[in-house]
Amino acid sequence: MTLKEIRKNCKLTQKEASQVVGMPLRTYVSYEVDEKKADQIKLQGIKDRLNEYASKDTTILKDKVLLITGGTGSFGHAVVDRFLNTDIKEIRILSRDEKKQDDMRKAYNNDKLKFYIGDVRNLDSIIDAFKGVDYVFSAAALKQVPSCEFYPMEAVRTNVMGSDNVITACVRNHVKKAIFLSTDKAAYPINAMGISKALMEKNVIARSRQLLKDDTVLCLTRYGNVMASRGSVIPLFLNQIHEGKPITITNPDMTRFMMTLDDAVDLVLYAFEHGEQGDLFVQKAPAATIDTLAKAVIELTGSKTGISYIGTRHGEKLYETLVTQEEMLKSIDMGNFFCVKADNRDLNYDKYFSKGNKKLNLGESYTSHNTARLDVEGMKKLLKKLELFGGPVKQHE
Repeated sequence: MTLKEIRKNCKLTQKEASQVVGMPLRTYVSYEVDEKKADQIKLQGIKDRLNEYASKDTTILKDKVLLITGGTGSFGHAVVDRFLNTDIKEIRILSRDEKKQDDMRKAYNNDKLKFYIGDVRNLDSIIDAFKGVDYVFSAAALKQVPSCEFYPMEAVRTNVMGSDNVITACVRNHVKKAIFLSTDKAAYPINAMGISKALMEKNVIARSRQLLKDDTVLCLTRYGNVMASRGSVIPLFLNQIHEGKPITITNPDMTRFMMTLDDAVDLVLYAFEHGEQGDLFVQKAPAATIDTLAKAVIELTGSKTGISYIGTRHGEKLYETLVTQEEMLKSIDMGNFFCVKADNRDLNYDKYFSKGNKKLNLGESYTSHNTARLDVEGMKKLLKKLELFGGPVKQHE
């Protein structure tokens, strides 16, 4: 099929299709006008992206109002890219940075996209934005490990108290379902960012126990390293190469889960479709050592700058855990996902003394050390999906 035929099957205008594939409208049109003169590798990538877009089930949000806290970040952009040109009624972006909102408003120029200034730390500043909202993605967070190490109370104010304010705003405004985004660093946390996210998870589950049948359904998603998201290591590597500097890595044996932004959106959608009160969802993902990742980036860019080993930073782990040993006891394997059900026992522990869990063999955690491991070639193949190596890094501030 031609590019034009694929686009029409997706029921997209040329402008909408250019937004889906992440390229300027003029460039996209030139590919449609004369496919023979187009870069054939990029052309196939565009077709694959449109076919993937067509295969995504977006009916859950048809005629619905979606609100994203922290929506000007990488995740918010990925959600908007996925749903803005579907039958969704409205997407609301709630954040505190007017400059990022203005940039996003101009970039998309779509009446379905609405912007609200507010800070999740202040309930009064956000509660009106939730009026008439059907679904919420709660992505507002402090995510940088080193900065949270130096300012742990700031992490608490945003990641714990801020998410609690979001719950209150959802319940008061009768939101149907809210998904709270967490991180692998919340499992066996050793740093302030992970600890604050772990406490956020505990509070979401605790609040979910208190809600009535028709109240907001609260669910959690926990995911690993999202490649090329704001503050992640891949854009840092590319910037270092652009400046002629060696790539800096901390510990070459350190492993991390590797997920794309599309994977992160898919995980949240899966939670929307299948989540019950207090559920936590994890998507299975491959992992790679930081050394493998660095070598893959070097080979794809043809860089000659090499690698510099700088040692572990504040609060870093050798590997990350997505599902702990204890959680594996109560998790449900759902194919590409794990669902960890909430522990809904009450405080009357006396009745559990004779009915405790007799399954003492905890088994293994699900970690970046024991999941499927990518080699350099596998890492390169995954990186190529990001389309970061044919031009400047697409990063959302």
